[in-house]
Amino acid sequence: MALEGPIAVFADLLQFVGAFVAFSIAYVSLRGLRETESPTLLRLATAFVFLAFGFVVQGLVGLGTEAIIPGIAAFATTMLISGLLLETTGYFFLAFSHVMDVAMSKKMGLALMVFPIVTVSGVQVSDILRFLSFYFIMYGVVETLYSYGKTHRPDTLIIAAGMVLIALGGLVEWLSILESTLIALPLVQILMKEIGLLILFIPVLKFTFGRKEIWDGAI
Repeated sequence: MALEGPIAVFADLLQFVGAFVAFSIAYVSLRGLRETESPTLLRLATAFVFLAFGFVVQGLVGLGTEAIIPGIAAFATTMLISGLLLETTGYFFLAFSHVMDVAMSKKMGLALMVFPIVTVSGVQVSDILRFLSFYFIMYGVVETLYSYGKTHRPDTLIIAAGMVLIALGGLVEWLSILESTLIALPLVQILMKEIGLLILFIPVLKFTFGRKEIWDGAI
């Protein structure tokens, strides 16, 4: 059961809050990129720009479905898939930043990238994209926790905590699809993802303003 009425509108507005947070992280990352020319910050900026636009599109779809913004409902399915694709791409850049570093250093570490390419015939495109988003962010969680086990840096643990919340938000999103009677779950998953983004904002700020080692080797 989808959210309806004021609760649905509130959930849609939360998507724009998430977009604001993501755009803010992207802006801070771009500022740091101009000063440091760090490829890590470039990937972070790219990730959060995709995430921000994904949140915006999904928020617009929700408001269009509620007839608050006219003319969108007719294109709701296409826009929803576009928004999920943007969000999935953002999670790819975020979670696989570490894998890109590994690949450039000619070490092993790309094997798990093959896993999402499985037979999914008969499954809706939106479900495929949600699955990929969850997989990408979970891979990022595993890599980040592995890095914390080697370095024991508190900031790496903060990154892992933010990614865990985003991953749990994705899991709750799947539960909201399977268990449609729990109407609060869609709202909970949005809140969890946005809290996760806010947690990730902390190490991004520290990275940008002079502590480059936080993200290097973290993800």
